Amino acid sequence: MTQILFTERRGGASAAPFDTLNLGDHVGDDPVAVAHNRRVLARQLGARPVFLRQVHGTEVVELTEDTPDGTEADACWTTSTEVACTIMVADCLPILLTTPGGDSVAAVHAGWRGLLGILEALAQAWPAARTPAQRAALHAWLGPCIGPQAFEVGEDVRAAYLADHTDNARWFTPLPESPGKYLAHLPALARDRLQRLGIAHISGNDGTPEWCTVANPSRFFSHRRDARVRGSTGRMAACIWRG
Repeated sequence: MTQILFTERRGGASAAPFDTLNLGDHVGDDPVAVAHNRRVLARQLGARPVFLRQVHGTEVVELTEDTPDGTEADACWTTSTEVACTIMVADCLPILLTTPGGDSVAAVHAGWRGLLGILEALAQAWPAARTPAQRAALHAWLGPCIGPQAFEVGEDVRAAYLADHTDNARWFTPLPESPGKYLAHLPALARDRLQRLGIAHISGNDGTPEWCTVANPSRFFSHRRDARVRGSTGRMAACIWRG
């Protein structure tokens, strides 16, 4: 049976500005607190969460019991019951996927750069997603991320998405008071991209405020909201595993 979990910021040992369940070991938090928080997560999962080194790229890796933390990739998949596909976020969009029978699962880290290729890379690398029929059977869940009310981007981001697919224009709202600036709808861009790959069973983040990391400071870490004020912020995790 496939299981998913998305952590929030409560329930850990980290002090401000990482209070309290920070899972990122690269943001300046006390390593002892991070290690404690990761053990808390592992106990919840009943499997080992594998923490990737995410670089906003398109590298995909298969997770096994021997895959070390820090493996560089922005998507992963596994058939093992011993490990959990784990994506760390603090505004980027986590996408969790499973086969209908739960015999294989995958996870994707999708910031705006990575979304321009990471799903296609996963479809090529993941044996469960290589054919149209396989992709049509998959189920995808979108986790919390920066919402369309808060995700301000420049013309360069909009141009990159329009070059990829002209229909993407509808997910960029101009800001009249800031020429050349737009509000981008990251969950909608991801849904469109999944659907163009033939993945139609999509649930989770629909872009409403309750899913927005920026708009919910008591629940979620947000790099855009917190880093400019506090200098840094913590990381949450989206996990999918075979229970």
